Amino acid sequence: MSKTINVGLLGFGMSGSVFHAPFITHVPGLHLSKIRETRPENIAVAQARYPEAGIVQDARAIFEDTAIDLVVLATPNVSHLPLAKAALEAGKHVVVEKPFTVTSADADELMELAKSKGKLLTVYQNRRWDSDFKTIKKILAGNLLGNVVEYEAHFDRFRNFLKPNTWKEEDAPGSGILYDLGSHLIDQALCLFGTPEAVSADLRTQRRHSQITDSFHLLLHYPALRVILRSGMLVREQGPRYKIYGDKGSFLKYGLDVQEAALKEGNAPKGATDWGKEPEDIWGRLNTELNGQHIMGKVESEAGDYTGFYQNVYGALTGDEELEVTPEQARNVIRVIELAMQSDAEKRTLKYI
Repeated sequence: MSKTINVGLLGFGMSGSVFHAPFITHVPGLHLSKIRETRPENIAVAQARYPEAGIVQDARAIFEDTAIDLVVLATPNVSHLPLAKAALEAGKHVVVEKPFTVTSADADELMELAKSKGKLLTVYQNRRWDSDFKTIKKILAGNLLGNVVEYEAHFDRFRNFLKPNTWKEEDAPGSGILYDLGSHLIDQALCLFGTPEAVSADLRTQRRHSQITDSFHLLLHYPALRVILRSGMLVREQGPRYKIYGDKGSFLKYGLDVQEAALKEGNAPKGATDWGKEPEDIWGRLNTELNGQHIMGKVESEAGDYTGFYQNVYGALTGDEELEVTPEQARNVIRVIELAMQSDAEKRTLKYI
């Protein structure tokens, strides 16, 4: 019989309702015990979808509940440090929505606290479980491109207006597309290639009246590899999401993992037979040489499934698995973001330290 781990979820907005609750409740052994939410419209959705979960309006009702083992923070970026500290001090394991923290010093503080308390601390870098990224990992692990010399990844959107009533459009610490979408692209790059030798960045505010960074171009410098990470809010015609070049071949991939769209439509992985499977028209294209033969054509995408993140958290808590997204890795993402902002301000390349 599997051990039951009770979960308290702080926040049931887009992040909590779309990216966390459906996957927490899909993992045997994880029980969504309480949800902290204050907005009536969100409370109504939470009660309808998860009637077994108690709804509370104060985070302390979760922190002080001795039956809750794991706290998940699906809250605004600036709240991650104080809420994670409070949860750890209360003796809880903690999952923090990305980005981990606003600064690497904040991340270091949380890591030290978690270590002193003997508690698990991780960050929801769910895009490691995207179909396209899982496919890329398989291609690189199989050495299908030879020695990789250039990797370019995009996470672009088109929204030429400012979304009303959201903290994500406010000029505040931790806001902007570099923290939001950049944390995904950076995490994937570091997962594949490790930390870079240096960072260069060009950050822009392109939408009229915008107060935040809404476009970036990052260059991560490695000894024999160039990594380009780009994101913008004014990209109506999408180009390739990934371009990877090696001395044996290339891999190009268009389109976005299908899970986000399905989740926003109200679908969930539980009971779905084809969850995370991409349609053939957005499979990536491989053009390479293998064992002296030229190979060119589509590569069927691996199925994406963010359930894998919470399955790993459960496995780590029960001692059956090593934690996949370590707080040290998440901290390094924030360090790259800090260096990118400094690089843009000073108009120079900075060593990664």
